[in-house]
Amino acid sequence: MLAGIFLVLSLISFVVQTETAVKIQTDLGWKKPFAMLYLTHGSWVVLWPLQLLLLRLRKRHLPFRSFLKSHLHSLKTTAQMAISGRTHLHTRDTLINAKPIFLFRVIFISCALTIAGSSWYIAVNMTTASDLTAIYNCSAFFAYAFSVPLLKERIRRTKVICVGVSIVGVLVVAYGDGGDSGEGVDGKSRLLGNLIIGVGSVLYGFYEVLYKKLGCPPEGTSPGRTMTFSNAIASGIGATTLLGLWPFLIIFHLLGIETFELPSGPASKLLAISVLANIVFSGSFLILISLTSPVLSSVAALLTIFLVAITDWWLFGTPVSGAGIMGGLLIVVAFLGLAWDSWKEVEEDQAAEGSDSGSDD
Repeated sequence: MLAGIFLVLSLISFVVQTETAVKIQTDLGWKKPFAMLYLTHGSWVVLWPLQLLLLRLRKRHLPFRSFLKSHLHSLKTTAQMAISGRTHLHTRDTLINAKPIFLFRVIFISCALTIAGSSWYIAVNMTTASDLTAIYNCSAFFAYAFSVPLLKERIRRTKVICVGVSIVGVLVVAYGDGGDSGEGVDGKSRLLGNLIIGVGSVLYGFYEVLYKKLGCPPEGTSPGRTMTFSNAIASGIGATTLLGLWPFLIIFHLLGIETFELPSGPASKLLAISVLANIVFSGSFLILISLTSPVLSSVAALLTIFLVAITDWWLFGTPVSGAGIMGGLLIVVAFLGLAWDSWKEVEEDQAAEGSDSGSDD
């Protein structure tokens, strides 16, 4: 139920973010991709303080010092759970100094996310939109591929089929109506752009699994504790982005790669909306990964391709092509199949645990 709420939140907020970002860059002419990456990812830093404020409003009866001490202790023990892989900490687990370990983990996760995100912005002017969409969204496949060795995900036929169907759906959306002809794009540039976005696709799938592996408490942790910890990690990623990427803004400005200037007028308002939508999306998406799996979350994210097309048709009268409808339906079917298989897998695991405890008795 909780995962379903955050799924809906992530889908709606992503559509809002996409529509506003496109409007800013195409109609209003503020084409500053790296600055937008910096602002959107850096904005995650507010997630933990906002959560802390909401928790404080719910627990106003407690003295602030006691409230803060309890909250920080909860984060500390959850971090120790994530490091030890146990929901019930042993004495030696409570001696773990989680701060330096999680500082390294957050920086590592942030690097994977930043490189993956940057690849999209680098390749956007080097290749076609069809290639960009098709290759980048293959991250769902790589999320599954990395989940097998890193998360010990079992290879299940239904999951393999569903991930495959989702990628076919993306390919149908991208190329079903012939795609881009590639006119105006140099052949070597297109190949290089495709290679760059291919690396980004692999890294984005890796980032999702890496977050689940290094940034999430083990299965069996309460949803409330999981959400609190997820938002704290997201804030850490935001802080890493703000502190680590600002020199590149200066370097790019001095080299003339991207002149830094903040938008004004309508563009500034839309940018604020886009950043707020990204905060909601990112917080919801990371919680979704924490509560479910990177594979299910990654395929769920593909639903936004269909939703953005429907939104464009509804708001702006942009017709949805037959390929768009067909590809979107394939993605929806793949997601539903994957959700069903994941639910079935949980039931099988619970049944196995029940039989094991019964045999122990």
